[in-house]
Amino acid sequence: MSIAVPPRSEAPAGGVSRGHPRPALSPRRAGGRCEPTAGPGSGTEIDDDGIGNEAGAGLVRIALTALAVLFAACGSVPVSRIENRPSAGAGPAVVLTGDFPDPTVVRDGSAYYMTHSSFDRVPGLLLWRSSDLYNWEPLTHALRRHVGNVWAPDLVKHGDLFYLYFPAGGTNWVTTAASPEGPWSEPIDLKVGGIDPGHVAGPGGRRYLHLNGGRAVELASDGLSTLGEPSKIYEGWDYPSEWVTECFCLESPKLLHHEGFYYLTSAQGGTAGPSTSHMVVSARSKSPLGPWENSPLNPIVRTWSSLEPWWSKGHGTVVEGPDNRWYIVYHGYENGYRTMGRQTLVEPVQWNEDGWYDVSSPDGEAFEADSVRNYRLQSEDFEDPELSLQWHFVGIDSTDQYSISDGAVEFDAAGDRPRVLHALASDHNYEAEVTIDIDGSPEVGFVLYYGRDAFAGIGYLNGQAVLIKGGQPFLRDAVPCAGCRRFKIRMFEHDVALYFSNDGSDWAQHPRGLEVSGLQTNNLGGFSSLKLGVYAKGSGSVRVEDFQYRVIE
Repeated sequence: MSIAVPPRSEAPAGGVSRGHPRPALSPRRAGGRCEPTAGPGSGTEIDDDGIGNEAGAGLVRIALTALAVLFAACGSVPVSRIENRPSAGAGPAVVLTGDFPDPTVVRDGSAYYMTHSSFDRVPGLLLWRSSDLYNWEPLTHALRRHVGNVWAPDLVKHGDLFYLYFPAGGTNWVTTAASPEGPWSEPIDLKVGGIDPGHVAGPGGRRYLHLNGGRAVELASDGLSTLGEPSKIYEGWDYPSEWVTECFCLESPKLLHHEGFYYLTSAQGGTAGPSTSHMVVSARSKSPLGPWENSPLNPIVRTWSSLEPWWSKGHGTVVEGPDNRWYIVYHGYENGYRTMGRQTLVEPVQWNEDGWYDVSSPDGEAFEADSVRNYRLQSEDFEDPELSLQWHFVGIDSTDQYSISDGAVEFDAAGDRPRVLHALASDHNYEAEVTIDIDGSPEVGFVLYYGRDAFAGIGYLNGQAVLIKGGQPFLRDAVPCAGCRRFKIRMFEHDVALYFSNDGSDWAQHPRGLEVSGLQTNNLGGFSSLKLGVYAKGSGSVRVEDFQYRVIE
C-alpha cells in the first residue's frame, strides 16, 4: 500500500525567500581574544626604516586608531564561555554542552522531555526532563542493547503512550513506554529504510512516519508497523545556489499541528562540512502529506558567517513553552570546537499575522537568555550498583556485558574490537585521571575516544606506558612502568599531556604529547565527538576505578 500524494503546491510569487542579509562581520573572537579581520588597507606594509618619516608616522597613527576601534568593538561584544551566567548578546542559549545532537522534544502537560542521537552507545537514547526548556535533568535510557548506530530520533506522545522512533542498522525502530521514565519496551523493527523519522497523526487518526528525502510512509493504527512503502511528498526549499553548504540533504522532518495547519520543520544543507552548511527550513499544509507551501521566512535558523559563535546550526524542533511563548530547540558546533560535537541550543520563535514562525532575531542579533550547563562531567567512585547516566559503552551488545561491584566497573576485552567505557567531556580544558586494574594481559588505556580507529591517549602494555595514537600503541617511546595503574590526561585547547603513576601521588609525564583538534567529523566522518574513555583489547578483564575530573579555568 502506498500513499496517495496530493499535487505539489508552489510558493507564492515573491515568497521563496526573505533573503536574509548576512550579519555585519565582527572581529573574530577565539578564547576571549580579539583577532583583526581583513578590511580596507589590510595588505599595507610599513618598512622599519620608514616609521620615522612623516608618511610613516601617519600610517602608524591610522593603524593605532584602527586597533583602538577594533579592541573597543571587542570590549562591547559579550563573549560567551558557556557558563551559568546570563549570556545576553551571545546568541542562542546553550542548554546541553557536549555532544547532544539532533534534539527531539515533546511536551506532556507542564513537563518537557528530550532525547538525542546516541550513535553506538550502550545504553542509548538518554532522556531528559525540564519544566521550562532551559533547565534539564537526565532521567533514564530508553535503549539497553545495541541495534546499530542510533541517529536522529523522534519522541512523541500519542494517546496514552510515548513513542520513540529512531533509525539504526539500516532500518527504523520504535520503542514505547507509559512514562518517559520507563520502562521502555524492547525495540520493534519497522522494516523501513531511511533516517530521521518524524511521526504525525492526521485526520481520522491515521498515522504517518516522515523520513529524510521528503518521503513518508503510513503507520498502522498502533504505530508499531508500516503500511506499504515510503512515497515522495516534499521537495524541500531551494536555497540560493551560491550559499556554501555541504549538500542539499533534506533531513530531520519534525511535524507540528497548529491553528489548522501541519508545519513541517526540516534540516537542509548538510550536518557538518562548512560552518555555514546546516539550516532549519519550514513548510506548511492543510494535510500531513502536503501539498506543502514553503515559508517565505526560510531559512528559519542558519549560520551566516564563520565568525559566529555557533557553526552549522540546524535540526530544529518547534515547541510551545510554559510562558505561552514558542521556542525552537536545535543543535550547533561551537566555533573552534567541533571536537565537542553538536551541542543543544534553544531560542524563542514568534508567529506572524500570516501564520508563519520565525526566530525572534533572525539576522544574528541575540536575545537575552541564560546559558545553563545542565550537563557537567562529574568525578565518579562507582559505589552505586547502577552505572550512572553519564557513562556509556561502545563495543558491547547489551548492558549485561559489564558489572559494577566494590567501587569498580568490570568488563572483558574482546579481541581486536576495542571495548570502551566512556563519558562526554563537558569543557574545553580539563584534567582527568582514573585507575585501571587488569586480569590477564589485555591492552588497555585511558584515551580521548572518537571512533574505533580514531582514539589517542596513554596506554599500558606489557609493563610499559605507551602512546596511543590512531587507535594503536606506539612502542618507540614506551616507558617502563611495571605495576602502573593510575593514568591522567590533561587537555588544554586541544593540546594533550599524558601521565602515569603507580599510586596516584608520584606522577611521571610521558615524553610524547598530542594535538587532537583534528579528531572531528570533517576529518573522520561519523558526526561524533571526543569522549574520555578506558578501552581494552586482546584477552583478559579490566576494572575501572576512582575517576576524577577537574576543570582547568
